[in-house]
Amino acid sequence: PSSKNSPPTPHSMASGFPLGIKLLFDPEHAIVDIVFVHGLGGHRELTWTASGASKPWPQLLLPSKLPNARILTFGYDASVADWNRMVSQNRVANHAWGLLTSLAAHRQGDETSERPIIFVCHSLGGLVCEDALFTSRQRDEKHLNDILRSTRGIAFLGTPHRAANLARWAELFSRHLGLVKQTDKEIAAVLRHDSELLARIQDGFHTMILACNKNNKDTVEIACFYEQLPLPVVGHIVTQDSAILPGYIPIGIHANHMDMAKFGSDNDPGFVSVCAELRRWIKDIGAAAASSVPCT
Repeated sequence: PSSKNSPPTPHSMASGFPLGIKLLFDPEHAIVDIVFVHGLGGHRELTWTASGASKPWPQLLLPSKLPNARILTFGYDASVADWNRMVSQNRVANHAWGLLTSLAAHRQGDETSERPIIFVCHSLGGLVCEDALFTSRQRDEKHLNDILRSTRGIAFLGTPHRAANLARWAELFSRHLGLVKQTDKEIAAVLRHDSELLARIQDGFHTMILACNKNNKDTVEIACFYEQLPLPVVGHIVTQDSAILPGYIPIGIHANHMDMAKFGSDNDPGFVSVCAELRRWIKDIGAAAASSVPCT
């Protein structure tokens, strides 16, 4: 997790990569913010956009199902390969700091800093979210600390909670596409077997969540989704064993690692499963709104 006294360097906007928070849906009487966080090589909109779809599914499909949820998506530069530019040298901690500060600023700007939050994270985005929440707890600034205090649920889609071969996949994926690549070695190292940073992020986050859920009425709900189909050549990027956490029900999505975050219709079984978890959490948020006890 990030150091309390030395926050990472903010994102650079020089590359033109879509960074920070983008609003996708803003109902008048929202009771919760749902924040989407993409993974390695991802994009704040394209990661969530099915083939042939005009918009990402959080914008296209969710509003009719969850009309009282404001929907936001966060972008950060964690590209694996690109013809035209160098990959960002930011580490996971930098991306976590970017998520924390961008989200806090957005909520502070429209005076919604105490509104409950649900995160939906794909792949590496889950580690970024975990580190952001751990950092939130370390900060003295109220608007930053409020992010953890407001968090009520996290849906992990293919997030490596144990060692996964994402770093190897990144190299093979780039080679397969024939791309001239500049790989961010520090980000790749996070995802290697027995990574020290991965272990530190996981230990700090889960110890914190267990303490929050033990001591407060407003627990942080967690759902772990795993890919059921392999990618060609590479296979499963994050295995079922790596994608799930003890004590939580594992939920399969019938897609490979890349497609498990893309739903083309509200009849897609993966969408139905994810939406059901979000709806259940939002129902609990509505019922508990009058008696919220924050996590400190």
